[in-house]
Amino acid sequence: MPTINMLSAADKVKGQGVGSAYLEQLDLVQNGLGEEYTIEVNKVKCADIMHYHTINLPYYLSLPFAKARKSVTVGAVHFLPETVDGSIKLPHIATHVFYKYIIEFYKSMDYLVTVNPNFIDKLEAYGIPRNKIAYIPNFVSKEKFYKMNELQKKELRKAYNIPQDKFVVLCAGQLQLRKGVFEFVEIAKAMPEVEFIWVGGFSFGNITSGYKEVKELLDNPPKNVRFLGIVERDKMNELYNIADLMFLPSYSELFPMIILEAMNCNTPILLRDLDIYPNILFDYYMKGNTNEEFIGHIQRLKNDIAYKEKYIAKSKEGSEFYSREHILSMWQEFYAEILCANKKILLAGGEFTT
Repeated sequence: MPTINMLSAADKVKGQGVGSAYLEQLDLVQNGLGEEYTIEVNKVKCADIMHYHTINLPYYLSLPFAKARKSVTVGAVHFLPETVDGSIKLPHIATHVFYKYIIEFYKSMDYLVTVNPNFIDKLEAYGIPRNKIAYIPNFVSKEKFYKMNELQKKELRKAYNIPQDKFVVLCAGQLQLRKGVFEFVEIAKAMPEVEFIWVGGFSFGNITSGYKEVKELLDNPPKNVRFLGIVERDKMNELYNIADLMFLPSYSELFPMIILEAMNCNTPILLRDLDIYPNILFDYYMKGNTNEEFIGHIQRLKNDIAYKEKYIAKSKEGSEFYSREHILSMWQEFYAEILCANKKILLAGGEFTT
């Protein structure tokens, strides 16, 4: 039976989507492909497929050994230099070296998997052959994230000390400038009758871009804004169900897990109008670019029952599109194809070129 070694350090840092994406994909493959493959996790040995979910230096240094053992190497693309920009603040030279390392890591893989098709062109522009890149979207378990009944929602609001008739806007993400945290607060100031909740913290500590400015904001937030900090993932389902709206004003994303999680709860979605969303979210969400546009959507969602029901249905539709069966079949086909290609190359006496 072929073996797959899943390698990741993403779950060592709480509150980041990369870790959530890895855990969901691992669970999906372990439970869905366990009869076809032996799935190993962070084993210090080579397997038929070495699947790298993070770009840690020890993984990069181990690549020559993996290739010597004829393993197929697969890298997960969760970010590019331009999407990291604005997340962490490093000295100029360190930033340049880090960005160069990101691309070198990707180029060293036999194959790459991206969760957003828009990244295929961008990776190709970095000199990575298109035929090495596969698109497989993220997945979120419906056993972990699901719509609760009305009685459960009422009890949760009591537990979180939120009035039953209060309209609640939720955002989840690291406290970074690119996530739109200041815009989130400005919108909250303009809508004092609405409760705004932000879940997430400084996952990268004081090297987070804008750390000082955001920290000052946290110390003196408006009365209708709650910053809950990093929340354990198993508690997030409660918050999606409490919320009337999932709002992500971020300026840079790939395929946020929080969108899929909220969709599973049938919570309406409001996003900044970024070019990465239409190909993956179609018309399942509301969009805007300015604070005024975002306020307009929130007010209409709050006051127009038909409008709210429309986007509850849209979230449900999005949840059904990204079903377990569909995503699992994509992984099944991908792993089978790369193993077959590797076997043909080995029989021909050749090797992968990267």
